[in-house]
Amino acid sequence: MDDGERLRRWRLVLGGDADGTGCALSGTDAGMDGALAALYNGGGGEGSRERGAGLGASAPRVARWLGDIRSYFPSTVVQVMQKDAVERLNLTRLMLEPEMLEAVEPDVHLVGTLLSLNRVMPEKARESARALVRKVVSELERRLVQKTKAAVTGALDRSARTHRPRRVADIDWDRTIRANLKNYLPEKNTVIPSRLVGYGRRQRAVQREVVLCIDQSGSMAASVVYSSVFGAVLASMRSLRTSLVVFDTAVVDLTDQLHDPVELLFGTQLGGGTDINRAIAYSQGLITRPTDSIFILISDLYEGGVRQEMLRRVAQMTAAGVQVIVLLALSDEGAPFYDRENAAALAAMGVPAFACTPDAFPDLMAAAIERRDIGRWAERHLERPAG
Repeated sequence: MDDGERLRRWRLVLGGDADGTGCALSGTDAGMDGALAALYNGGGGEGSRERGAGLGASAPRVARWLGDIRSYFPSTVVQVMQKDAVERLNLTRLMLEPEMLEAVEPDVHLVGTLLSLNRVMPEKARESARALVRKVVSELERRLVQKTKAAVTGALDRSARTHRPRRVADIDWDRTIRANLKNYLPEKNTVIPSRLVGYGRRQRAVQREVVLCIDQSGSMAASVVYSSVFGAVLASMRSLRTSLVVFDTAVVDLTDQLHDPVELLFGTQLGGGTDINRAIAYSQGLITRPTDSIFILISDLYEGGVRQEMLRRVAQMTAAGVQVIVLLALSDEGAPFYDRENAAALAAMGVPAFACTPDAFPDLMAAAIERRDIGRWAERHLERPAG
């Protein structure tokens, strides 16, 4: 890289004018610099008046800016800049304009913003918002559906294995040989199987009950989006009976909307308080077969209800044989701020709390179905569990 190219890059990084680097920009570089300056010059901060070139409060101007950044930067960078624009320049209300919704690069964060505005969204913006949400959901389904179904189906098959196969055709010879290698007789050049491993008979009935219980507080927006998609995937599998509950200070059962994750998302209402105890109490009533049930609480654990009662209910569920999993977030961003005291109390009960990425969630479901130690699974696959 020659000195001129190095100076050009520093000029784009530092912004401002040519005084510091002695490098003037033109053409595409000048346009790129202007797009960055409109968002980041002046330090930003919500409500700040010092914004360099600025975007003002004009929907057409913002829409043009959104088009510009899509021409200058890759989609991953565009998504970061859009998120920063909403947060730094207080553009939330402008997201209700149809021309804005048509200009943006759809992503999970924008879906979260739209869902938070769901109750005040004018009718003229609603169809554009639905189209954007459906596009994001379709992309998430393309990324996650096959992996989730494969992981869950494989786990159900493995959990159904038997050591007393009724027919020769039910014997898993590969696993049987591996399990009996210690019984190899060199003189006979054969293995004497003292233990058979067989395939369990494929069951048509429900094998597991899954309850997803999702915190709707504002910090959980991305988790709500991913949870809705996973809930729809799990609900499509006949071997699972899947329920989905969302909560703030009230509890709403959205199970009957699992066939359409877009409708499900528009049935949520982001923001508000949190009553985890009430949500767990409702979820307990959905569980009919505790030893075959998986309860997944997705929450930052800031409890606005009765804390001791919440912990008591979790203890009741685990004692009854329910596999309880607490996710501080189900997103690509790691754990948000969360209540460490509650996380530690749950960990002391054998229920670790940790953040999970969407790509790791299918394997987490497989581990839960096979009743593996979830704490150990988290230590191997994710960041160390909280508490």
